Amino acid sequence: MDLGLEDRIALVTGANRGTGRGIATILAREGASVWLHGFELAAAEREAAALRAEGGNVRAVAGDITNDAGADEVCGVLLQNGGHVDVLVNNYGVAEGPGWLDGTSEDWITSYQRNVLSGVRLARAFVPGMRERGFGRVIFVGTVGSLRPGNRTPHYYAAKAALPNLTVGLAKELAGTGITVNTVSPGIIATDEVRERFRRTAARRGWSDDEAERRAIAEFMPNPSGRAGQVEEVGALVAFLASRHAGYINGANLRIDGGAADVAL
Repeated sequence: MDLGLEDRIALVTGANRGTGRGIATILAREGASVWLHGFELAAAEREAAALRAEGGNVRAVAGDITNDAGADEVCGVLLQNGGHVDVLVNNYGVAEGPGWLDGTSEDWITSYQRNVLSGVRLARAFVPGMRERGFGRVIFVGTVGSLRPGNRTPHYYAAKAALPNLTVGLAKELAGTGITVNTVSPGIIATDEVRERFRRTAARRGWSDDEAERRAIAEFMPNPSGRAGQVEEVGALVAFLASRHAGYINGANLRIDGGAADVAL
């Protein structure tokens, strides 16, 4: 299927590693011109260079999007060099924080800055141009845990739970403009960090490396698919939502979790 992304410019935040890197990879392979964002330019440029070596049209941009000044810096670079953004993928987020009875109010505010406002800032910057051109895709990357939170990192889950809500609100705000707004909510994804966690668990339990993922998923994070997702699978879903074929998918929260949301707690 031709996704029609060859003439589109995409920005993927937090794309120098993990799921964001997978999203940037697939968008580049589908022909989009990709801005790969990181907080440190060296790290972002390293990954951008690797994707360029594969034939992708990928450039690096860096800035701290958890505050207004850093977000303005990122937006300024893109608007000066690329002119506009057609596809905004607000992938950046941080799954950390103290427990319910630990920490301070500032911890909750910090999580909201990272997981919600980082994306809102960029949407406010790039949506006006999308509206003028009559086309745009705004995609937030959430988590299946926004509706099925664990008892740990409540700051993270509570912040991520805002994304499906604001997705619907922004989709209504942009009704009839040619812009769609959606959230993609992954379950457990086999990033490098997650794979390392599997390996450590396997070493403690005496499992072989070959069975580490399957047994860890079955014991700790069960889903009907029996495995962790791949970053490229999330990227493929995002690429379809970014495409010309997805204009009737709007205001949605799309789970990509192997069916985990339907497993009884």
